[in-house]
Amino acid sequence: MIAWTNFTVLLMATILFPLFYVRSVSPAGREKLIGEQAYRLCFHDRLVAGALEFVITVNFILYYFFPLETPLPKTFPWAWWVSLVIALAIGIPAAILMFIGTRDAGEETMRPRKEHAMYSGIYDRIRHPQAVGEVFLFPVFAILLHSPFLALFSLLYFPIFIIMCHAEEQDLLLRYGESYGAYCRKTGAFLPKRRKRDA
Repeated sequence: MIAWTNFTVLLMATILFPLFYVRSVSPAGREKLIGEQAYRLCFHDRLVAGALEFVITVNFILYYFFPLETPLPKTFPWAWWVSLVIALAIGIPAAILMFIGTRDAGEETMRPRKEHAMYSGIYDRIRHPQAVGEVFLFPVFAILLHSPFLALFSLLYFPIFIIMCHAEEQDLLLRYGESYGAYCRKTGAFLPKRRKRDA
């Protein structure tokens, strides 16, 4: 009973998280409908999205103690320390990328503001460093918990994050216009684009 309740909450949080996140990164579009309060409401939606990520994390931990009965083994076929090494190899670069993206985005990470200028720093090389770092933390956490089921489940977050990034870019095009379009053409979304050498 606990296992199924936990899994149901995990599914619901996984569905609601991108819905609130997409709302939180749509201030320009929402402003056309409800005015400047859209920016304040987007901040509240970002808080809800963050709370849902916390719920997902708690669900992952509870799943370790209360797994579903599935054909998958309960743990990986190797020792936990191997999972730790794999998790660190993926998690450290992901966390660093997320930290740098958060630092360079500044206040806009949580609270969108109409007067905010386009980002600089790592954003000169990649458009979504926070998302790239953050999405890898889901499988990292699953691997740390030594759970094949959670590792497979965490792959769901990759298409979810792609959809969220696409939605965010549509709103950024409304906010910044052609300057953002030009930025997209020269800057990779998830990986740096190869820079053309001057002739």
